[in-house]
Amino acid sequence: MDPTRLLPEASIPAGGAALNPFVIVDDAGGLVRFVSDVFGVAEDTAARTPMPDGRLIHAQLRLGSVTLMLADRLDGWPARPGLFQVWVRDVAAVLERAAGHGATAVTAPTPFYGATTLARMLDPWQNLWWLYEPAPGRPDPLPSWKGGPTTVFATLDTALRSLATPSRPPG
Repeated sequence: MDPTRLLPEASIPAGGAALNPFVIVDDAGGLVRFVSDVFGVAEDTAARTPMPDGRLIHAQLRLGSVTLMLADRLDGWPARPGLFQVWVRDVAAVLERAAGHGATAVTAPTPFYGATTLARMLDPWQNLWWLYEPAPGRPDPLPSWKGGPTTVFATLDTALRSLATPSRPPG
């Protein structure tokens, strides 16, 4: 990394990350509740900025050192959901909580490379979440091109192709 281009971590206010995602969705308040309930994080209520009509122009939650920022889609704006990777303690428990809030499991908990378990979910706002759980000591699976399972790629391919077809916003 070229230290002359990004602000050093120690200089980032509030111990934040150099890169923080910002998504624009319909019903940003609903997505804030989803993330809060599923991942057990609190919204930074001081940052919540509603417009006079009640739509949010800004809201944010902190997941580890990263701030996830959200806004409601305004007239003429396209929705801009995200693709997120989150490290959790128990991918199956996260999938279960998320399903209770309208998410769909894309990839069931699956052994993955680097002694991890991978799962994926699609939330009602069309954000696709990669969930990783450490699995110390477990060997890497055999790659699909060497006869191993195709689950990891096939489920992602199916999910992304489904997103190419417009769908209704949540709510």
